[in-house]
Amino acid sequence: MVNESKIWEHLEDVFDPEVPVLSIVDLGIVRGVQVVKDHVSITITPTYSGCPAMHTIEKDIELKLKKEAISSYEIHTSIAPAWTTDWMSEIGKKKLKAYGIAPPQDEVDKSVLFADPLVVPCPKCNSSDTKLVSQFGSTACKAHYQCSTCKEPFDYFKCLR
Repeated sequence: MVNESKIWEHLEDVFDPEVPVLSIVDLGIVRGVQVVKDHVSITITPTYSGCPAMHTIEKDIELKLKKEAISSYEIHTSIAPAWTTDWMSEIGKKKLKAYGIAPPQDEVDKSVLFADPLVVPCPKCNSSDTKLVSQFGSTACKAHYQCSTCKEPFDYFKCLR
């Protein structure tokens, strides 16, 4: 018997290919799960439109469902409302930091336009003495920083709202 809570558990085992420490549930891109009889409908939202990881994520969801002997399913991609870092779980943010990526701060970085630079604490030593190296890190959703205290470079997962 397929039920909604079991599907959510299965989706916890599907990881983001760009940040493999985060499940797609931690990341907040799973927007909904519906089960009608034995048919499963899953709605996902990309972190930004055109995200190259979405095709891989859909395939990984399909593989997980097939592994769990779920054969009647559909996966919908919805771009509205747009994904926001507010949808990330608190556990996911802690996993990011433990992995060495600074989690999103509670404010959108507007310094590129007209404000003081955003202070992003180092995920390794917690120092606030960090500097922006590049607005774009290893993926478009991250910026690249360096800690002036421990000298380590790190990615910052940008706050999007």
